[in-house]
Amino acid sequence: MKNSVFSVFSVVNVSRFLWGAALFTLPIASFRYFPFLGESTYVRPLSLYPVAFLLLILFFQVVRRKASIPRPGTLIPLLGFVLLALAATGIGVLLDPLPLRGHEYFGRVLRAWVTLAIGLSFLSAAIWMNRNEDDLRFSVKWLLAGFVMDILWSGVQALAFYTPLLPKVTVTHWQLLFSMRELVKTNRVSGMAYEPAWLAGQIGTVYLPWLFAALLTRLRLTRFKWLEMILLGFAVLLLLATFSRGGLLTALGAAALTFLFVGRAELRLAWTWFRSGFQGGGGGMTPPLLRVGVIVLFIGALAGAGLFLSQKEYITRLFSTRAESLADFIIENSAGARAAYTSGTWGTYQESPITGVGLGASGFYIYDHLPDWALTTVPEIARQLNPENRLYPNPKNMYLRLLAETGLIGFFVFIAFLFSVLGDALRLLQSKTTMARYLAIAGIFSWFAVALYNITQDSFATPNLWINFGILVGMSAYPLPASPKSDDKNLGRVSNSKLVGFRGGAPPLAGGGGEGLEQS
Repeated sequence: MKNSVFSVFSVVNVSRFLWGAALFTLPIASFRYFPFLGESTYVRPLSLYPVAFLLLILFFQVVRRKASIPRPGTLIPLLGFVLLALAATGIGVLLDPLPLRGHEYFGRVLRAWVTLAIGLSFLSAAIWMNRNEDDLRFSVKWLLAGFVMDILWSGVQALAFYTPLLPKVTVTHWQLLFSMRELVKTNRVSGMAYEPAWLAGQIGTVYLPWLFAALLTRLRLTRFKWLEMILLGFAVLLLLATFSRGGLLTALGAAALTFLFVGRAELRLAWTWFRSGFQGGGGGMTPPLLRVGVIVLFIGALAGAGLFLSQKEYITRLFSTRAESLADFIIENSAGARAAYTSGTWGTYQESPITGVGLGASGFYIYDHLPDWALTTVPEIARQLNPENRLYPNPKNMYLRLLAETGLIGFFVFIAFLFSVLGDALRLLQSKTTMARYLAIAGIFSWFAVALYNITQDSFATPNLWINFGILVGMSAYPLPASPKSDDKNLGRVSNSKLVGFRGGAPPLAGGGGEGLEQS
């Protein structure tokens, strides 16, 4: 009896439980109950709690020499970026910016490094807990389970918005039990995230990559044959229900680029199937009608999506503008403040283009470089410039933030890390196994999605940026087993063979088979 209890609470089982909990709670991106955070801190992932406990357990295992730290070569540029950001922060001290409405240099720098540490903790946990096919199946299943929870809560929000079945005030009270924000007043679905754009970002960068890969490879990691396709349909519906322009463009752009990159064979097969229905060979009228029906269904879906989005003036303003200049168009479409901040960040970069002004310190310089048009025509900027305002301005763009805060050198080293991750995905794409292709397509989709998503966000603490990258890097650190690609007869059954040959060091602690880990 005692041995069975200890086996249940072994380090392997506890670490797996914590990793599954982190993936399941990923949708809750603005959790209300975090200590030592002010009301203006909105990025509060609930999944940080299980990840922190998981890393603590893994750290003690390393200290006790019962596990080793994973050292994939992909992380070398990221380590270089951290060192360069540290140097830029030291140089930023010498620039000695004036305090901004109660915000001082060291306070903002500390805050920025904490957010970077949070992001790296998600990346580290994902790498450590994914090294074989069993681990990958576990991770994807719990990711999808969290997405199901997000879909259900989004359905509750939709009932409050579009039916009399649930009062909005009641659902708002429910949401405030875990979230920093009440329901969005414009009837835009936000799920368990802080706002609709965050939900759209989660779908595009975390969930769609695996669902899209399942569509192209026909690989199923669950026992339910149609689950991934059903979830793919719900993902598209939720994207539309967010009415997030940036989220929609991110998802559409990543899907199109990934399809052009890896889906040409599927496109040829689809065209061959479509054309064969109109050629001779019997079968009556059923084959042509079936293919015409598919085309009609596809066109109908596009038309329905367009009609749904056209209900929001927020969307239609993009196509019915009377702006006479680019600045007028940006302001008219509620992007004036964002454009002003990015312009101010570019001016900050030009002050110190080589070394940057220090991680987290760009806000001290943004107001000095705001464009003239923003000072008189953007109400949000006017409120920000009010001396009584205590908010700290943000770049709103990850790439400009890197340029301004770490300089050209830090920027290019971080870009090198991103391309190193892409290299892992491309190497997997060359494999002949179905599982490798599935992982590669998900990785490529994630890479394009994150690259586009970073145009409209600037926080390192967002788990979206790191989870899929960590899974990809962890899995690609081992060669996949040479199983036949023709697993199509048993697509839901994936080999549990262990991956060996860790690149760059000894085998790390994993969540799957427990190799490299002694049970406590």
